[in-house]
Amino acid sequence: MKNPAVYFKGLFSGNVSSRSTKVGDRPFSVMVRKEVADHIRSWRFIILLVLMLLTFLGSMYVSLSNISKAVGNAEDPDSLFLYLKLLTITDNSLPPFHIFVGFLGPLLGIGLGFDAVNAEQNNGTLIRLLAQPVYRDNLLLAKFTGALIVISVLFLSLGLLMIGGGLIITGVRIEPQEFLRILCFIVLTIVYVGFWLNLSILLSVVFKQAATSALTAIGIWLFFTVFYQMIMSLVIKAVLPDPALLSPDEVTGYNNTIMTFLRLVPSQLYADGTTTLLMPSVRSLGPLSMEQMSGAIPTPLSLRESLLIVWPQLCGLLAATLLCFALAYQRFMRREIRN
Repeated sequence: MKNPAVYFKGLFSGNVSSRSTKVGDRPFSVMVRKEVADHIRSWRFIILLVLMLLTFLGSMYVSLSNISKAVGNAEDPDSLFLYLKLLTITDNSLPPFHIFVGFLGPLLGIGLGFDAVNAEQNNGTLIRLLAQPVYRDNLLLAKFTGALIVISVLFLSLGLLMIGGGLIITGVRIEPQEFLRILCFIVLTIVYVGFWLNLSILLSVVFKQAATSALTAIGIWLFFTVFYQMIMSLVIKAVLPDPALLSPDEVTGYNNTIMTFLRLVPSQLYADGTTTLLMPSVRSLGPLSMEQMSGAIPTPLSLRESLLIVWPQLCGLLAATLLCFALAYQRFMRREIRN
């Protein structure tokens, strides 16, 4: 933000005494529009956008090349959902798109938020901006809202592009349940990337240097993506007993304990949610006993039943996102901005 006065250009133009003019709401909307414009014009976002588009096009090419085999498979209960298969099928040359998003989505959120606050302070524009009739919480919320709007438009556009491309190439119309599942998948993806965006904004408030906040955010991402499962496997082998020596009931509790610790990772919550939404035949995200499996018919679940399964994962991501925003709000409201 090179010139903070751009935020308030025309802010008090027109009839200020009009009842329809909400002066308290105007600065926030102006800041959000300015943040969206800054993100769209930045080379950082363009590079991340090209990276997401390349992975999307590569995944769609692999899916469309193998879609005939997946749809014709009578043993697969999800074979009737053509458009969901476009997001999940692969020939192992490239991962499906939702796997790519689970890996690259955090980089998008980190890239849009790691210098949201500290760059303003280092450039000397933060104190000039807050000298205007702007509340600190509005500034922080505008940073998050502007970046989240860009992320939402990006993934919604990719989802519509996938549906349009599948319709043109296959000529098969999309079913309402498929469209709603893809829409829920997009919402879950936005929440997942929004968590990393909020985490990076929190780090931009905590650290004064943008490079430090970026490296810290990438380090947290690498820890949860790569090292957390390694550490968990070592801890499980050292603490928990050998599952070969346990009874069937104890094995179920053993597996539930492992899944509980794995679900402390945002990427695991996102993987569980996308698996449930894009694969309607998934009936549970944890181990099932023989009594629970007896009499079960291998048919796809309805959207409502899948949402009931994925609801804890969505709530977990929302809670983590709100926690990061609350911590960023608390630190920013108490921060000294004059140095």
